Amino acid sequence: MRVDHLVTSGTFSLDGGTWEVDNNVWIVGDDAEAVVIDAAHDPDAIAAALGGRRLVAIVSTHGHDDHIDAAPALAAATGAPVLLHPDDLMLWRQRHPDTEPDGALSDGQAVTVAGTALNVLHTPGHSPGAVCLHAPALGTVFSGDTLFSGGPGATGRSFSDFPTIITSIRERLLTLPPGTVVRTGHGDATTIGAEAPHLEEWIARGH
Repeated sequence: MRVDHLVTSGTFSLDGGTWEVDNNVWIVGDDAEAVVIDAAHDPDAIAAALGGRRLVAIVSTHGHDDHIDAAPALAAATGAPVLLHPDDLMLWRQRHPDTEPDGALSDGQAVTVAGTALNVLHTPGHSPGAVCLHAPALGTVFSGDTLFSGGPGATGRSFSDFPTIITSIRERLLTLPPGTVVRTGHGDATTIGAEAPHLEEWIARGH
């Protein structure tokens, strides 16, 4: 089992604004099959990084357009299903009004690839349907935009809520082993142990 990392570039649009962004795309699997976490911006680059492996699923940590914009094209090229928590369908439909995800993610669900479970943790706050994927066997959690190196994801736009993301981080992420590597949706990785001491600072800052 290995985790491959690809950075793709494009835009994020919401609430009438558009911003340039770099996204982390995570590919988890072995030499035969893999799962893509967040098909961002460039389906051809993601397909090339798969290297001919069978794509089991395209898992979306949430419905913001920079995390799902390449998902339908990658699904069409590979036959893999796109999975999204249903609470983010309204965000998906803003970007892809003519198509729907192929399946729903739910808290406690396990997405299995090459015999390794990626456990779905529903972590609302950045968006209502945000999820993280915890892979105990790999000692890692894929946090999407819920937790970054240095603090929680943004909550200043539509469908976001700061107290909710703090609760998600406190109850669902900071309870993981301190050595758990946090592989984020943007920027550098961190660990649960590195972020846990700063929870009260984040709450005091209010954002």
